[in-house]
Amino acid sequence: MTLELKDVTKSVDGVTHIKQTSLTLEAGHFNVLLGQTGAGKTSLIKMMAGLDPIAGGQIFMDGQDVTKLSTQKRNISLVHQFFVNYPHMTVFDNIASPLKVAGMVKSEIQGRVEEAADILQLRPMLNRRPQELSGGQQQRTALARAIAKESRAVFLDEPLANLDYKLREELREQLPELFAGRGAVVVYATSEPEEALLLGGYTALMDDGCVTQFGPTAEIYRNPHNLASAQVFSSPPINAATITKQGARATLDATTSWPLTGDTANLQDGQYIIAIRPNHISPNPTEQTSVTLTGTVLVTELSGSESSAHFEMGDHTWVSLAHGTHPYKIGEARNFYMDPSACFYFTPDGSLVA
Repeated sequence: MTLELKDVTKSVDGVTHIKQTSLTLEAGHFNVLLGQTGAGKTSLIKMMAGLDPIAGGQIFMDGQDVTKLSTQKRNISLVHQFFVNYPHMTVFDNIASPLKVAGMVKSEIQGRVEEAADILQLRPMLNRRPQELSGGQQQRTALARAIAKESRAVFLDEPLANLDYKLREELREQLPELFAGRGAVVVYATSEPEEALLLGGYTALMDDGCVTQFGPTAEIYRNPHNLASAQVFSSPPINAATITKQGARATLDATTSWPLTGDTANLQDGQYIIAIRPNHISPNPTEQTSVTLTGTVLVTELSGSESSAHFEMGDHTWVSLAHGTHPYKIGEARNFYMDPSACFYFTPDGSLVA
């Protein structure tokens, strides 16, 4: 099964929501749409699902032009971040609802519902109604409905966003297995880079209604093609600043410079933008973190086994993310240490050069 977008666009009241986009999504792995809120993920999913009309272009499913087909005729499933179940129906009937609409015989409906319920550990809840379930059980019901329907394409629009941390972790691990081998194209929208990495597969990075890069998830994380892609695929936000390259050195400000090697040393002299993820800036010097950055600590956060510090350095506010707990003090001036080998180098217009 293949889902192909050819030059699709979307506009509302003359405002472009999705810029011209071409994308081919295949079965056999998760296809992740990663972008911040407002990047266009939900708009793109609604277009693929047939819920919203497109302004231009075409959509194909296994080579069939479905651009003008209704949602029902596309044979798709959609799971939202909100628990969309029929409150007056039991869990069994919620899972069975699309099968009944399709006119499936009762015995086959029974088999499919029970199989999906077993996969999602819902068998004891089949006679309950949604209001008798926890949030996680309600979302499992929605997922079971998508599995039982055996759709050609399954769209998961931030399906774990409203669950607590433990449930998110559990379902995130299970999701790739739930849809493995079913032959459906699975599209998963998220605003969390970590979630995209955990799900694996292929990722389309979205920014301002445009896909900035698409490919194997781990590969595009390591090799963003442009600054916009690097910014989308970083949490906390990637650090960026303009540097001057002269000879074999890069200068960030009057007191911060470092030697360049390899391809970066061969760049033409001039101005570039460097970007570096916060986990490559440490509060303690190491063999790799050889460039000293001096800044004033503005905000600190402790999350589990990691510490982050936002610090002001000249005209820039950067972030350090390090394992362990560190005794930061708000307002103190202190040194941080950067690994220059982890820097991405971009032209002033945001194109990757090294």
